[in-house]
Amino acid sequence: MEDALCKVMVMSSSLNLARFASYLNRPTPIMPERLTLYTAKSCPFAHRVEIALAEAKADFKTYEIQDLRNKPQWYIDKVNPASKVPAIAYGGPDVPLDQPSPESLKLTESLILVELVADLFPSSNLLPTDPILRAKSRYFTEVVQSKLVPAWIGAIFSGGPLEPLYAALEAVQALLPADKPYALGDAYSAADVTVTPFLARMEVALKNDTGTFKEGEGIKAAEIIFFSERFARLARYLEALKARESFKTFNTDYITEKYRFWVAERTASHH
Repeated sequence: MEDALCKVMVMSSSLNLARFASYLNRPTPIMPERLTLYTAKSCPFAHRVEIALAEAKADFKTYEIQDLRNKPQWYIDKVNPASKVPAIAYGGPDVPLDQPSPESLKLTESLILVELVADLFPSSNLLPTDPILRAKSRYFTEVVQSKLVPAWIGAIFSGGPLEPLYAALEAVQALLPADKPYALGDAYSAADVTVTPFLARMEVALKNDTGTFKEGEGIKAAEIIFFSERFARLARYLEALKARESFKTFNTDYITEKYRFWVAERTASHH
């Protein structure tokens, strides 16, 4: 289950951070080097980076890890020893994606990668230049990461109660402007990127009654979250996020199938 949920990983201590700093300390404008994203469509953490790259209109290559529980040995050896997605290979020569060069820098952890994309592609405006707005973006992200993500995992996959999920959603909703489409107002930002994959997958799971909760509880929760006045602002926010061109590749049927498989597997393992 741990692989399937793609928990945020700690960056490998072997990363050459000094080398990476040299990339970002070069004279502006930064000319991004060759970039490869190692991802998995089922993973919300990887989806964050996919959205950020799409918003940045970045030129990059993608390698899809098909089986998160049986990753290729070359990926573990040459990309991420922690055996998690997402990961980015940055720079280096043009090589087959399943033969990553040791000359490329390997970076992991979704929140770091979203900020990397924002810095490499400043025209994307994913991170505001205004320091106050940038701080607000990071605070929003912290609430998502510390409150929503664990409550989401608990409610959908770990047999936990739904009440912590409601509380986390209220914490996120409280940060949303009353009359603006996005977390920081009129402008889409990294704050929106970080929450989109989780809200979208939550909607799929609850509306399809797919989770470790009792049968019918998902439908009830969906009524509360998506159709009641209690979460009206959050529901409008999600619709604005889903309307972005960067979200259009989200495959509801695929996620539904994956979640049903994971939940059935977990249920069977507890009998």
